[in-house]
Amino acid sequence: YLAGIAGPSGFGSNSTAEQVTQHCSFLPSNLTALITGATSGIGAETARVLAKKGVRVVVGARDMKKAMKVREKIQEESPNAEVILLEIDLSSLASVKRFCSEFLALDLPLNILM
Repeated sequence: YLAGIAGPSGFGSNSTAEQVTQHCSFLPSNLTALITGATSGIGAETARVLAKKGVRVVVGARDMKKAMKVREKIQEESPNAEVILLEIDLSSLASVKRFCSEFLALDLPLNILM
């Protein structure tokens, strides 16, 4: 799989997030994805593609400056994307509790957790 050879799913390491989600039909107003680690790499790409598909994306981030840049990039490509930023430091229980309170206060469903 590391060489890009497709596995049983039809996807391999050379597959893009857009290829993997190509046939997914999400209901934009109903789904909320909570993604930690979305300020770079695979997390940012996951947030971008889900937002492009119409999923409301909540980004849990330690570095809010990086999170804002990711949101700007997503909204450049998908102007109607709903991207919510919440600060969280997963190494701090107090930060996790604060994050949970803030997320619950949004009164949103949690359909996808990454």
